[in-house]
Amino acid sequence: MAAKTSTNGTHYSRSRPEYIPNRIPDPHYVRILDTTLRDGEQAPGASMVSSQKLRIARQLAKLGVDVIEGGFPSASQEDFNAVKMIAQEVGNNCDADGYVPVIAALCRCNEKDIATAWEALKYAKRPRLMPFIAVSPIHMEYKLNKTKEEVLQIAKDMIKFARSLGCSDIQFCSEDAARSDREFLYQILEEVIKAGATTLGIGDTVGITMPFEIRQLIADIKANVPGAENVIISMHCHNDLGHATANAIEAAQAGAMQLEVTINGIGERAGNASLEEVVMALKCRGDQVLGGLYTGINTRHLLKTSKMVEEFSGMYLQPHKAVVGDNAFLHESGVHQAGLLKHRATYEIMSPEDIGHEKSSGVNMVLGKLSGRQALKSRLKELGYELRDEEVESVFRNFKAIAEKKKRVTDVDLKALVSNQVSHDEPIWKLDGLQVTCGTMGSSTATIKLVTSDGITHVACSVGVGPVDSAYKAINLIVKV
Repeated sequence: MAAKTSTNGTHYSRSRPEYIPNRIPDPHYVRILDTTLRDGEQAPGASMVSSQKLRIARQLAKLGVDVIEGGFPSASQEDFNAVKMIAQEVGNNCDADGYVPVIAALCRCNEKDIATAWEALKYAKRPRLMPFIAVSPIHMEYKLNKTKEEVLQIAKDMIKFARSLGCSDIQFCSEDAARSDREFLYQILEEVIKAGATTLGIGDTVGITMPFEIRQLIADIKANVPGAENVIISMHCHNDLGHATANAIEAAQAGAMQLEVTINGIGERAGNASLEEVVMALKCRGDQVLGGLYTGINTRHLLKTSKMVEEFSGMYLQPHKAVVGDNAFLHESGVHQAGLLKHRATYEIMSPEDIGHEKSSGVNMVLGKLSGRQALKSRLKELGYELRDEEVESVFRNFKAIAEKKKRVTDVDLKALVSNQVSHDEPIWKLDGLQVTCGTMGSSTATIKLVTSDGITHVACSVGVGPVDSAYKAINLIVKV
């Protein structure tokens, strides 16, 4: 079930539609294809072992991902084994509502790659082959060294070959579609539909497209490709210009009912559209401005999934990462903190609990030089201090002095401030003088002068092993410890 919030604040649920490869019964439902285990792993330094991939796949299933792209079986034996394990376990684990993720694998448009991918995938309840070929002029000329006619024929033949293996769920992936000649793109998409493709993958492979261009691209495909109404259009966005999430949302609005994303947005170069950003955008704004679009993602598993991918991939997040970054729900500005103390929605558009943070009774505030009196008073109250207004003012002045020198003021700092500025404990003894004599002979002599609270002076002298020992012995003679 996908939890939703209407424009008037009412919470309700929508059921995940029945899975049919080439159509979605509910026109508002957006399928989520997660490619963390394939495109995400292509991020430099993000390589993962099979056991880690299997654990991530299990977590993606808990998240409610519709399609898990398990990897590229032809790339290595390790990748083959990982996809096979995921297909055998995660691809057969149905929940009480009948949900089981589609397990997909990428393959080049040649028979060996496709057969290898199918051998790894065929154990899943819902296997999907994803043969890909480049369709832009620059790729066809310089990478493939092939003509349009040759690429068109290869695409048709390989979709038919995939069908001949017994696979009924086939996604044709048009690499670099965003830079392709439109008429050729329409032609090749029409032919692969005729050959048996059930999903058309449209790639903004180098992340060059603007959001308004993505919307037009999807609209043009729907208008100019015969048979497009009988298949799913899927959008694969890269983040080279920082537009991946926006592009994915634009694509969905234009009719791309499957979005290809990764956890934390990891991926080749600048990464992919971020699953958590896309999903939360649809959850927060789907009903108000996105025509009721929604997903089947259980967002309360987002944080745990993000942390797992961060740990296994070694791709650590910047603190200000949207949705799952450490600072995503922290507030330091005094104006913001004052507003949050009155109503959290003043500066939080989603609840931390929505993405998996543990429920908290308070506001996640960071005390620093920008914080105000209300935030300080609130935190002191949480620590158990009920102070009068004049006491708060005294602590606040010293708090500001510390905050100018430290990035964050901790609870230990606050307790010390309260103790020093509010308790006003009078000292029993005050150090009035110290003289130490020491040398190479091992022993030292210390003379200590202490003054009591009523002004009486006491002097003592002692010998010890080193200056510290002799000083403490002299003090002990005075205070009689």
